[in-house]
Amino acid sequence: MRIAFTAPMKPLDDPVPSGDRTMGRLIVQALETAGHDVTVATRFRSWKATGGIEAQQEVEQAALAEAERVLSSWEAAGYRPDIFLTYHLYHKAPDWIGPAIASRLGIPYVVIEASRAPKRKTGEWSYGFAAADAALSRADLVAAMHRADRECLTAVVPAERLAVLTPFLDADRFLQAPRIPRRDSEPVRLLAIGMMREGAKLASYRLLAEALDRLPASLRFTLTVVGDGPCRAEVEALLARHPVTFMGAVAGEEIPALCASHDLFVWPAIREAFGLVFLEAQAAGLAIVGGDTFGVPDIVAHGRTGLLSAEGDAEAFARSLEVLVSAPLRAAEMGSAARVHIRERHTLASGAASLDALLEQALRNFALHATASQQ
Repeated sequence: MRIAFTAPMKPLDDPVPSGDRTMGRLIVQALETAGHDVTVATRFRSWKATGGIEAQQEVEQAALAEAERVLSSWEAAGYRPDIFLTYHLYHKAPDWIGPAIASRLGIPYVVIEASRAPKRKTGEWSYGFAAADAALSRADLVAAMHRADRECLTAVVPAERLAVLTPFLDADRFLQAPRIPRRDSEPVRLLAIGMMREGAKLASYRLLAEALDRLPASLRFTLTVVGDGPCRAEVEALLARHPVTFMGAVAGEEIPALCASHDLFVWPAIREAFGLVFLEAQAAGLAIVGGDTFGVPDIVAHGRTGLLSAEGDAEAFARSLEVLVSAPLRAAEMGSAARVHIRERHTLASGAASLDALLEQALRNFALHATASQQ
């Protein structure tokens, strides 16, 4: 199928790395792996940091103008997609382009990853919230990335048009990274990866530091931290009491080997949608100590590939850390199980098959709707 793609929250070529950008690229890669022809319709970004109805109306007008530009360019080139697919929309990043183009061409409209916060129905984000709801109501299929988001979407998307797409990654580089075993004399090697910026990321670093502070002094571990950002000095100060190495930003191609040289991936995952890095770490053979947040339990098997604790609970997070740092053999067993877990459930091939099935469902839903409209 010919698929037109857009990502209103962050274009695929955005210079700032993020899990959102990575997942968008993975979706395109998986679609192409499944044999589909993907065209990036536009790199228009509707996301705004601040709200206000007038500001959002200006974005809407610009988006609709972009939709007209795209349609004109396609007409001139003789191009017509079979499906329009939008990745990641919500009140701060509504999609006006996809519904407009899909309606004009009479083709199915699909949304992958959408979140909905009813508290935004009023206030400065009300216009964006309504626009996101309108797009979701128009969609022939909406795929959430985890069960928690799916539940939030049931108020606006009928069950027959709502699904969950299990997160996946291009796992081969991680699965094939040779493990570097820990010597008996070595401390347990912890790894954390996260941007150092205000908000949820900094909150995760604060909780990690608090949990490490609670560990018994007799436990031997080292911590490697990968990430950079405007809050780096604060993060360094938070963790200064512990044996930590700050590596700053690390190129993506270096992450598999780095993961494979550690024993535990530790991340509190405050407000994390699901955390692509949890998939990467498990594929490289690391056990997980993480927060039981949104979609994290969908990809980390608690008790088998890692230990999860309630989001924001530093004491519970510390207990999970203590369990695995004090039992490195159990951590190693969990790391081995994690690689099997990824290989069986979260590879690019798995994602390609799932996306293919979702597109077929969207086509069926579109056909049923068209038939019903004619009766």
